[in-house]
Amino acid sequence: MKVDYIIVGSGLAGILLCEVLKQHDKSFVVFENDSQHSSTVAGGLYNPVVLKRFTQVWKAKEQLDLALPIYHKLEQSLNIKLDYKIPIYRLFSSVEEQNNWFEACDKPRLFNFLSTKIEHPANNAIKSNYGYGKVFETGRIDTAILIRTYRENLDKNKLLIKETFAYNNLISKGSKVLYNNFEAKHIVFAEGFGLTKNPFFNYLPLKPTKGELLTIHAPGLKIDFVLKSGVFLIPLGEDLYIVGATYEWDDMSPNVTAKAKDELLNKLDKFLDCDYKVVGQVAGIRPTVKDRRPLVGQHHEYKNMYILNGLGTRGVMIAPYVAKQLYSYIEEGNPLEKEIDICRFY
Repeated sequence: MKVDYIIVGSGLAGILLCEVLKQHDKSFVVFENDSQHSSTVAGGLYNPVVLKRFTQVWKAKEQLDLALPIYHKLEQSLNIKLDYKIPIYRLFSSVEEQNNWFEACDKPRLFNFLSTKIEHPANNAIKSNYGYGKVFETGRIDTAILIRTYRENLDKNKLLIKETFAYNNLISKGSKVLYNNFEAKHIVFAEGFGLTKNPFFNYLPLKPTKGELLTIHAPGLKIDFVLKSGVFLIPLGEDLYIVGATYEWDDMSPNVTAKAKDELLNKLDKFLDCDYKVVGQVAGIRPTVKDRRPLVGQHHEYKNMYILNGLGTRGVMIAPYVAKQLYSYIEEGNPLEKEIDICRFY
């Protein structure tokens, strides 16, 4: 079977690349063995501000301007609800944090994203002596629904190969790659933390980071915004909330842990003042990079092999942006931005 592209991985990176290829009438097939779970357990927030340091996310405006119309188009084509517009409130723990917020509001890159007043929504379930700062242009993409539905659609159209990709069977031959009974012009690896087992790109400094989330039932909380303090608190409806997330660099098992649960609940209890019950816990492995930039580019020897990886914790924002960049690089000969090009690690 001849195709333009073989894509390995159907997380956010793989899905958004598929959308770019469809837009340009390129044929493709996707390999997926369900071993990657970072996208399916992600909180799915898009937020232009780093709320720990009150700085702008890299390329925030460019990413949002590109990503949101694409998710809207996916909602229509897949007949699902993905984009939930919801404000994010940063809970202040001191006067110093308030002052830092106001300083950030004056920065040219941030003033369109941050409210210049301290919010005081009445809610006895939250300890909020110093109030909140409100972030604009935020929301949540339901990544679990997106990935599940997209894979089902690929499978229905016979574009999804449900098997582990065998790197030893891949042959680069001139202007094409051969894999079992497939022949393609290009192959793109978008397999998340599975990159560590990829013999063509495992020299890159991808650092898998395990993250765990809880789901709690809290009938007394009643908030219709995302709350950021020591953890994120994300409303799902019906008094359910996501609590997350942890960062673990040693344990790369897919199993949930009591350690992560205790860590999240300890941080939650510092600002939450109502009864709740833990009703769920999930774990996933994020593909993170030491310089906090994605891994995009061409293999230094095999010129028809490419990588699209390292989206980290902000995949819903950055995936459409880097997928478009990679396509433009392969098909139109436009250079990649130096900040994302894997050449920076040669």
